[in-house]
Amino acid sequence: VQLVESGGRLVQGGGSLSLSCAASGRSFSSNIMGWFRQAPGKEREFVAGINWNSLRTYYTSSVKGRFTISRDNAKNTVYLQMDSLKPEDTAIYYCAASRYPDLADWTRENQYGYWGQGTQVTVSS
Repeated sequence: VQLVESGGRLVQGGGSLSLSCAASGRSFSSNIMGWFRQAPGKEREFVAGINWNSLRTYYTSSVKGRFTISRDNAKNTVYLQMDSLKPEDTAIYYCAASRYPDLADWTRENQYGYWGQGTQVTVSS
């Protein structure tokens, strides 16, 4: 089972970036999928999550209105569209798949059993 993120790069503040996370080895169509990030010197934090049929999404307050999470179950892929990027969005971004079909708290790392290796996003000022 593998989750592979891609799309991270250096981008200017105010710009946009789209991240992808492709899963292989099993289907995650019934799992909650999440994006987390870890900035230098900080703990990893929840960014966004989406349930299996895309009817429920959840964002941390700092990215609400700027980031959009989506998924394509046929492709076993989850996306994170990031607009109006700020230097404080600089981090390694990780995708994760939940252990269970539903979660009481989408923001808790230990609720996710599968993780990608991360992709670096750097936003210049």
